[in-house]
Amino acid sequence: MTGQDWLEKDFYATLGVAKDADADAIKKAYRKLARKYHPDQNPGDAKAEDRFKAIGEAYAVLSDPEQRKQYDALRAMAGGGPRFSAGTGGGGAGFEDLFGGMFGAGAPGGTRVRYTTQGQGMPTGGFEDILSGMFGGSAGGFGSRRRPQRGADVVASATLPFRQALTGATVQLTVDGRVVTTRIPAGVHDGQKIRIRGKGQPGTNGGEPGDLIVTVAVEPHPLFSLDGKNVRLTVPITFDEAALGATIEVPTPEGETVKVKVAAGTPSGRTLRVRRRGAASGDLLVTVNVVVPSRLSAKAKAAVQEFARANDGANPREGLAALAAR
Repeated sequence: MTGQDWLEKDFYATLGVAKDADADAIKKAYRKLARKYHPDQNPGDAKAEDRFKAIGEAYAVLSDPEQRKQYDALRAMAGGGPRFSAGTGGGGAGFEDLFGGMFGAGAPGGTRVRYTTQGQGMPTGGFEDILSGMFGGSAGGFGSRRRPQRGADVVASATLPFRQALTGATVQLTVDGRVVTTRIPAGVHDGQKIRIRGKGQPGTNGGEPGDLIVTVAVEPHPLFSLDGKNVRLTVPITFDEAALGATIEVPTPEGETVKVKVAAGTPSGRTLRVRRRGAASGDLLVTVNVVVPSRLSAKAKAAVQEFARANDGANPREGLAALAAR
């Protein structure tokens, strides 16, 4: 995506968020829309695929604080900033005309990649770079020798299923008409940015190429979640397993099961650790949840009543009133 696209596209509207939305609201909106318009959910639907790409473009910009700052600054200048004089006999030319002339009519529709230079405040480089490109020299002197300039970084987005994020995956991205193959490391988390050196735009006058920066979105899993290199899940246990202790079997991300020992007297919410069964040699963190049955048979009810009588006098809430009165 070029600087002209930044002027023409409202990424906030694409994600359906306010311009002052925080990072969590942006991520939540993206994940909801990505699931809805994902090609796997809409096979053969070209409009859904285009919408999915547009959502990815918008998230790649708004999820990066620096890129978002540059995007907001450019659109603010284009919408109401000072205008350039065309001469004593002509009218003014706005930022739209300036950037439109430099970047053309915009990138073809459907691309999922945008280009930015890492400048301060302007997403397509500073005024020094603009003047240098327009007049064939540096900003300090229009006739001076042009210096080598590093190529622009390219920003792309990739969406991975949870298991691929867990084990790592090789993905192919289309960047300015060329296919770039890169490896996403195991244990990548949602929103993480992967920098690939030298895969951005080529430099000028002998300058080095820019980098490719891939923002990864990880699709949620119904059971597992990533916590750094660790994998978390919550499993239910019965009251007697919690009170008396038990050895239970829990699933692992690899599709296997592993035995976990629950000590006697384990409370609901306690987390048990299984070493080296997470992502990238991390651990599996199992949080137990003591389940209270909604219905009891007559025999089970009698047993619970007998337990209550045997446990007469025990009050787990003792002392709460005194603490509340402080």
